[in-house]
Amino acid sequence: MAVILDGNRRWASLSGLREPGAGHRAGADKLDELIDWCARLRIEQVTVWALAGENRARTGEELAALLGVIADKLDLLAALHAEQSVRIRVLGRHGELPDRLQRSIEAVERVTAENEGLRLNIAIGYSGRDEVIDAVRALVRGLAESGYPAIEMADVITADALAQHLYTAGEPDPDLIIRTSGEQRLSGFLPWQGTHSELYFTDVFWPAFRELDFLRAMRSFQQRQRRFGR
Repeated sequence: MAVILDGNRRWASLSGLREPGAGHRAGADKLDELIDWCARLRIEQVTVWALAGENRARTGEELAALLGVIADKLDLLAALHAEQSVRIRVLGRHGELPDRLQRSIEAVERVTAENEGLRLNIAIGYSGRDEVIDAVRALVRGLAESGYPAIEMADVITADALAQHLYTAGEPDPDLIIRTSGEQRLSGFLPWQGTHSELYFTDVFWPAFRELDFLRAMRSFQQRQRRFGR
């Protein structure tokens, strides 16, 4: 499954919190609960969207607070899950992120790399368009290095070949994508992987998302008849 963690700023505003990053800290804390809920339901993989590529265009003070919250959370996850079973990977263009955040990403991936339980993917600085562009570039680069003539490349660029170069290569596509906060769009989240995903939208802001809301999403999914485009 996958979750778009939306509504942090609006939740903070309605709660009377004016400090930059207050809503994002509450949202970061909520991630621990989501991990626990998924583990108890034996969900094998969850992908969460913590920072969109477009979010980097926010004002300096707000962006700095948000990036700091994310780095702090990754450090806490590294400490918590180094000896547990959650394996954590970070999806997105890491090279465009601040050095401190890049170090936190490297650390959390390294210390959880051998874990065999729940697989947690955290999309940071992620754009679905960027992912597809990066996948095409990697595929074409690989073909060129293998000696394929340019005129023959088009014939070997297939859906399966491209999928092998996505950020999530080798992992299953999400059966369900949840978005909190009332927005009813995916905003470019997992455009390739989510082709046949079931969608669930809730008005609840992410920091206020409860286990009851999570179970309602699960129940809605269980009641659906999946057709996979057929």
